[in-house]
Amino acid sequence: MFIGEYNHSIDTKGRLSVPSKFREELGEHFIVTKGLDNCLFVYPLEEWKILENKLKQLPMTNRDARAFVRFFFAGATECELDNQGRIRIPNNLREHAFLEKEAIIIGVATRLEIWSLDQWNQYNNDANLSYDEIAVKMQELGI
Repeated sequence: MFIGEYNHSIDTKGRLSVPSKFREELGEHFIVTKGLDNCLFVYPLEEWKILENKLKQLPMTNRDARAFVRFFFAGATECELDNQGRIRIPNNLREHAFLEKEAIIIGVATRLEIWSLDQWNQYNNDANLSYDEIAVKMQELGI
């Protein structure tokens, strides 16, 4: 399970160090794709296959389902760690997540999320984000 929050820098070649704590669980190859809220989602291949199967079951006749599937698959790329535990994030994904120099990598149970430091701070300072209200909504979902 992925948990925790780690700050890292992105070098001029678009490489980002993955915390050693996450490397083994990610495996040799993994998927990086556009995430929601202007971040990137990183899935171990096993988790990606579960998501892929769920997305394949969405009805092609539903416009929103088609858009969501396109969003996830068009932005996805298979990555691997280099010998120094870094990944190279393609330009289109760096642009999606506004990644320039400083990044935050967070563990979110079955996936990692990569955020620009500015976007992460903005998300956490959002006046509309009330964890108390969210907790009530989660209770309505049975959590």
